[in-house]
Parts: sequence; C-alpha cells; structure tokens
Amino acid sequence: MPHVSWFAGSTTNFAAAALIEGREGTAVSSLTEDGVRSDLSWEELRHAVGAVAHWLREQGVGVGDRVVAYVPNVPEAVVCLLATAAVGAVWASCAQEYAVAGALDRFAPLEPRVLIVADGYRYGGRRHDRRTQSAELAQGLGTLQQVLWIDNLGLEPAGAGARYADVVAIGRAPEFTRVPFEHPLWVLFSSGTTGRPKGIVQSHGGILLEHTKFLAFHADLRPGAVFLWLATPSWMVWNLQVSGLLVGATIATFDGNPVWPDASALWGIAEALDLDFLGASAAGLTAARRAAARPLDVAPGLRLRAIGSTGSPLPPDTARWVQAELPSVWLASASGGTDICSAFAGGIPTEPVHADRLQGPTLGVALEAWDDEGRAVVGRTGEMVVVRPLPSMPIGLWGDDEFSRYTAAYFDHYPGVWRHGDWMTVTEDGGIVVHGRSDAVMNRHGVRIGSSEIYAALDRLDTVADSLVVGVELADGDYWMPLFVVPADQAGTPVAEAFAVTVKAAIRAEASPRHVPDEVILVETLPRTRTGKRLEVPVKRILQGADPGTVTDAASVDDPSALAAFARWRPAGARALGGTPI
Repeated sequence: MPHVSWFAGSTTNFAAAALIEGREGTAVSSLTEDGVRSDLSWEELRHAVGAVAHWLREQGVGVGDRVVAYVPNVPEAVVCLLATAAVGAVWASCAQEYAVAGALDRFAPLEPRVLIVADGYRYGGRRHDRRTQSAELAQGLGTLQQVLWIDNLGLEPAGAGARYADVVAIGRAPEFTRVPFEHPLWVLFSSGTTGRPKGIVQSHGGILLEHTKFLAFHADLRPGAVFLWLATPSWMVWNLQVSGLLVGATIATFDGNPVWPDASALWGIAEALDLDFLGASAAGLTAARRAAARPLDVAPGLRLRAIGSTGSPLPPDTARWVQAELPSVWLASASGGTDICSAFAGGIPTEPVHADRLQGPTLGVALEAWDDEGRAVVGRTGEMVVVRPLPSMPIGLWGDDEFSRYTAAYFDHYPGVWRHGDWMTVTEDGGIVVHGRSDAVMNRHGVRIGSSEIYAALDRLDTVADSLVVGVELADGDYWMPLFVVPADQAGTPVAEAFAVTVKAAIRAEASPRHVPDEVILVETLPRTRTGKRLEVPVKRILQGADPGTVTDAASVDDPSALAAFARWRPAGARALGGTPI
C-alpha cells in the first residue's frame, strides 16, 4: 500500500480543473473582521491566476520548484496557490500568527524559490503588522529569488520584492502546465500533536479526485453554493476550502477571529457572506453553544443549509443544540487528517444524523476498527485503520527519499495497512464514533477509557470552560489519571475541593465510576493546537518526564508556556510507556 501508483501515464493539473472556463457569477467572496466584503468573479479569478502564474514563470519558477506563503486567509492567497499549481510548482503555506522560527522550520527544508507574504492580518479587533517578521523570514530562506508582497492592511512593504497589486493589474488568461497524476501539488505540515511536524506531500491527481468526491457527495456542494470553512492557511481545511472551486461553488475567505468579540460571531459571519455551508471546528461550535446566544437572534437572515465540524470529536450536547436551534440545517461532522487532506468518515446527505456519531465512512474508504490482534470489530472500540489505498494518501514525506519515515508513520503497526492513530468504534448500523488519539488512550487496570466520554460529561457543566485528561503509568506499576480543568468563572476562584467533588460526581453519573479521575487540578488555561485540538499526548509525555520543548512543535501551539507549565505537576516515579526513562 505505501507505494501504490494511480493512473500511471496520465496527466492533469489541479488549477485547470478548478478554473474551468464558462462559469459565471462569483468565484470568491471575502470578509474581514471589520466587516469589509469584496467579491471576485470567475473571470477575474482566472485572469488574476493567469497574471501571477506568468509572473512566477518570469522569475524562473517551473515544474517541481517550491513557492511558500506566509499569509492570512485572504483571496490573494487563493490566487497564489492556484497560480503555483498552474505552473506545476509545489505550494506550502502557514498563517502569519506563526513566529518566524516556526515558519522557517516548515519552509527552509523545501528550499523555496519564491516567498509570498502579506503586510499583516486582522485578529481580535486589532490589525497585526507582520512586515518585520515577513522580511526576517525572507532573509532566513537562503534559496529565495523573489518575494511577492500582498497589501492586506495598506502598509508599505518592509523589504525588497514585487507587489501583488502590480502583478495582477493587467490580467492574463491562465496557461496550465499538465503534470503526471502523482506530481506534487503541495506540502502540508502535521499539527505536531504527536511529535515534530511532518512535511506531507500530496499529488495533483489524488487531491483532485478526493476533494471533488468529498465536496460533491459528502458536503453536497452544488454550483453556486457559498462555502466557507473557517481556517487559516496552516490548516488542511483551508486547502479543502479552495477546492470548493472544483465543484463550481463560491468559496469564501475570512480574515479575522471568528469568535470575536464572542463565540456567537460565527453566525454573523455566515449571514454576512450568505453562506450555504459553514465549516467550523468542534471547539468553535461548542464555544458558540456556551455563548448562550441563539443563532437566529444573532443573524436573523441566516440561510445555512449545512454545517461541517472537524478538528476534534463534536460533543453530543453541542450537536443536539445545533439541531435544536437550526432544525433545517444538516450537521455534517467529519474526521480525517492532514495526512490525506480529507476525511475518512463524515457527512452522508442521504442518511440520518445522530448526535453521538459520524454518519459513516466516506466513499472509497475501506475504514475498519481493529483489535490488538488485527481483527476487524463492530460495536467495540479499536484502532482506526484503512485496509485499501486512497488516491490522496501522501506520495511521501518531504526529504524521506527512502520512504522509511513514511512507512514507519503509517504502516509499521499493521504491515501494509494504514493505521491512523485514532481510536474508534464502528456501530452496528455503520456509524463511526471517534474517541481521540489512540496513543492517548487511558488503560486503567486493563480497561480502556476514552477521554471523549469524560469531555462529554464535563460539557454539560456550565462551571467548566475547558478540560484535559490523561493517564500516566508510574514506575511502581501504579496508574495516575489527572483531570486538568479551567473553571468558567476565573474571577471568582472556586474552592478546589468542592469543585472537584462536583466534577467527579458529574463524570460518575454521565460516564461511569471507572471514568472518575484520580485528581482534579484547576488551571488558568490549557494549551491547544492552532486548529483547536487538545494536546493530550504532549501533556502525557511531559508528565512522564519529557522535556516540554521536545514533545511537540511549539509553533503549532496557541500557548507554548501553558504547555510547559505541566512539568510542575510531574509525579514522582513517572516513567515512559514500556518502562524506558525519558
């Protein structure tokens, strides 16, 4: 499976498929946090892509060269991705909230020829000037031949380079270089929740097929539908959002914080962009529920047809709340990964929606749950595996010419079978329940415990703002399961003992006595990845003795200092899995 070849001898181009001639209306709608909206027609998008592609060729960029971008979620970033694909070059991007060091960690190994930067971005009611960081990033990339500056905030560039506005001032009909089906399209970077980020390489043809399938059938997008998945260019769903063009949808971009000034703001965004399909993180939807603002009160003109959720398992209470508040909206939760830039399981518009599970595997995905002996199980929890190849599986990891890291990452546990690293259950009626990372599973006295069941119980407590639970093996053979909780009322600090009693009682009642943690520890904040995922594995490794600086990529964490703080709770006698000291 690691070396499957698809459609050998065929050629294609992702951008050519996205920019089919003859489409009318709006191709890209954009909105900023301060309420400014603009639109690009299909013809304007085609000619902007053609102009940037022509400029890239003038810089000597050709097939296989790398173009990297340090940009916010703006329409210019969409144009530049498509232009890079049009010339057969390889794209990689990250958002501008990343520090220069984090961006360099990603971009430097690619040895890019062109860097695309913006002068800054909007977030949380502020405009963030990133000209100095952009110039430093350019200086740190020794292979660069040119920099292209996007004017997002109206600031003068801080370094040498061309200006995007000048490049696209005279539009050009795009020219597309056809490349082999398995030619690299882009490099995505894993979130780093289980180690340093990997450079995941995906192909023109694989992404073209997979995204067309997912968006046409599992997101049920039709030509002209308006589609936004709230994301930055650091997260794979931003790439998926761009692919909405493949099915003739109008894609949308948003430059800002979707939960500012509070979590109910995402309904206003959906109304302002007249969205048919809104994609959000599970954490964002849960925060919107907790904001206690009814969607149609915030946005009476809301006409959503579907809501997508991913990033982490969606709590059943949040799913029920969405259904109650927006009964005509289809809730299409999905679970996948950067590794395939798509979903293994997700929405199925012809099937009923259940609050506690995903509707089923996506088309063409031979998804199974396997026990420790490698046998498929139904109605029981097991490892998420894929037993047949998919076109969008990576063509490799960057710099891994021998495929050793790629094979070790996905195929070593069950030889020849993709092990994704999630823990899941296939229900009797074909639904999928994802419980979280399998390497974060708690095994308490021989019984596996899913963290999602604990989070679901805590989600019903208005006194809990955030939580994280891990299981830690101790050197004497004992087992410690602490629960870290952020109280909802930070101003009035609760009495720790009484608060712990309430939390434990809720978990006992909603889950089981075995799910009750050994200790409830109150904290001011909990770190997450920039895409909203809990950091269970890095926290577990820190509590087992690992250096906080080595457990994950700091640039992918929203608050690295909050992650490092877990070292203070490291128990005496903590050890690594298998007894090896860290």
